[in-house]
Amino acid sequence: MSVHPISATLSTTALALRRAGCVFAEDEALLLHEAAASPDELSALVERRVAGLPLEHVLGWAEFRGRRFAVDTGVFVPRRRTEFLVAQAAALAPRRAVVVDLCCGSGALGVALADASDTAELHACDVEPAAVRCARRNVGDLGEVYEGDLFDPLPGRLRGRVDVLLANVPYVPTADVELLPAEARVHEPRVALDGGGDGLDVMRRVAAVAPEWLAPGGSLLVEAGERQRDTAVEVLRAAGLTPRVLVSEELYATVLVGTALRIT
Repeated sequence: MSVHPISATLSTTALALRRAGCVFAEDEALLLHEAAASPDELSALVERRVAGLPLEHVLGWAEFRGRRFAVDTGVFVPRRRTEFLVAQAAALAPRRAVVVDLCCGSGALGVALADASDTAELHACDVEPAAVRCARRNVGDLGEVYEGDLFDPLPGRLRGRVDVLLANVPYVPTADVELLPAEARVHEPRVALDGGGDGLDVMRRVAAVAPEWLAPGGSLLVEAGERQRDTAVEVLRAAGLTPRVLVSEELYATVLVGTALRIT
């Protein structure tokens, strides 16, 4: 960190952030100071944050499961609560698992799962070109990233072979999108937030096709809101998957797991 003197400028930065409504102003100020290579760069970073850009877009990265992932402007920011989904996926993943990360955004979920499990193949895809570019930087040599709608761009050789299918689908009901904080509503792609009338439209599309791609005993994992979980369970059951609901009170996270039948 090359901005000096740190004590005076840090307190000034924290004050500016607090006035802009940043709840964790002191913590954010420290991160911005660490990121800035000069006083002019610090001013530019603070100006962007005060203008309402998500901190992760200002910094260019987000922390997820103890690792920093590149997050470009306009790309969905991975939420801390989604760490619970990855933890559950890691517990389910067999040795040498084939993993698919649908609606991958930055690619953080798939990479974090690969870090936590014995992953043989990692495939990720997103419909947003900006997300695909960002995910390719994060995934690197760990796997392949494709651009397209849900399963459409995946190679056909994956059909019936996927052990873990992560689908961080949007699940905010359309009518509630305008109630989201401006950081999400204005600066993240709507396609990553809007889940349709009851919030489960994309989940229905994924669940309906997932059995074609899952290996015997493979699992689909998605998030949902607490009020949506009963409907989400029925969606998974209707698709021929065996549903389970997992909840983290600490992270306010609800994860639905739909498991394909094993061949006996």
